[in-house]
Amino acid sequence: MLLRYRWFFLSCLAAFTGGHLLNYAVVIYAQEAIGSDWLSGVGYGLCFGPPLLLGWLAGVLCDRHAPGRLIHAAQAGFMIAALLLWAAHSLAGSDAARVVLLLAAALAIGVAWSFASPARMAALGQVVAPGDLQAASVAFNLLVMLGFGLAPVMIALLRRSWHWSGVFGGAVVLAALASVLLLAVPTRASGRPHAPVRDELREGLQAVRERPLLAQLMLCAMAGYLAMGPMAVLLPKLALARLGLTELQRGAFLGALALALIGGGVLAMVLARRVRHGPVILGGSAAAGLALTALGAAHSAGMAVALLVGVGLAGGCALSLIVAGIQAQAPPALRGRIVSMYTVISQVVPAASGVLAGALVHAWGVGAALHLCGGTLVLLMVLAVWRMPALRVHAG
Repeated sequence: MLLRYRWFFLSCLAAFTGGHLLNYAVVIYAQEAIGSDWLSGVGYGLCFGPPLLLGWLAGVLCDRHAPGRLIHAAQAGFMIAALLLWAAHSLAGSDAARVVLLLAAALAIGVAWSFASPARMAALGQVVAPGDLQAASVAFNLLVMLGFGLAPVMIALLRRSWHWSGVFGGAVVLAALASVLLLAVPTRASGRPHAPVRDELREGLQAVRERPLLAQLMLCAMAGYLAMGPMAVLLPKLALARLGLTELQRGAFLGALALALIGGGVLAMVLARRVRHGPVILGGSAAAGLALTALGAAHSAGMAVALLVGVGLAGGCALSLIVAGIQAQAPPALRGRIVSMYTVISQVVPAASGVLAGALVHAWGVGAALHLCGGTLVLLMVLAVWRMPALRVHAG
């Protein structure tokens, strides 16, 4: 299947790696070059905050126009953000100017993510055959997690040879490559008459409300993504302040998450036809929360890596099955609007929890912040078992 749709999936891998490279660059540059944990949280929030407003419009546009056109526009946004970060590092004459350029770059990243994620998920429904959609959705989410995990490794390698300018140049190359690869993947407009944007949004929301399993998958995704923001903001701080790792060691530490997320996605592919999806989603999310909570007490690199792998395996498996379920439940005519709701969740919830994590680490330290974030996820999964009967019995 991966070979059959190789150009689309390769484009996705380049795009997700480059996009997450920029997210991490904002966080790490704010922490190390500017020296502000609070700014790192705000920057990460801007990277994923704009979809709260723009993601809904993106869903409507995905159901109207060819998703490929929106993807190309989003990739241009990532390139602009990388150039703004390069200007902050190389041209800014003061810390105040660097802060302004950093925040402008983070905002550009957020606008690009608003359209890139729903457009790629909508394109997936057009590119793959209906019988391949569930497996392709798991593979797609695997590439999302792989890009998330590979990004810090690339930052460490690029910084070692070419410093920050190499990091920002690498992001431009990946964004351009993602667009070039997509040229071989045709997508199409719906050709249907369009209602006002508000009416089309209401139609998508009504479809979710009328399908209890779809609504509960969305809510469970919202809870699961609470862990993503804290990991992006807190893990670099944990590696530096408590574990005392060198730059390359920090890259390897964060890169362990890549292997774990890959493992979680592969595990989801193996289990997809063998287990009931609902219990795996609920149990995996709770296990990820427990591991994240325990990570706050880790004082050795070995223990921290083991717990980080646990977070990645459990969370990656759960989120992959959530994505597959949402794609399977979405009516084709409403797919853009429904997957945009998921992408709004996947971007806004990490943004909000990332800002909160930045504030928590500033006030109480990295350990307490991880305890609170992981414990919240566990509590939400306990409530989900009680209050989400359709998900509890979801077979896949």
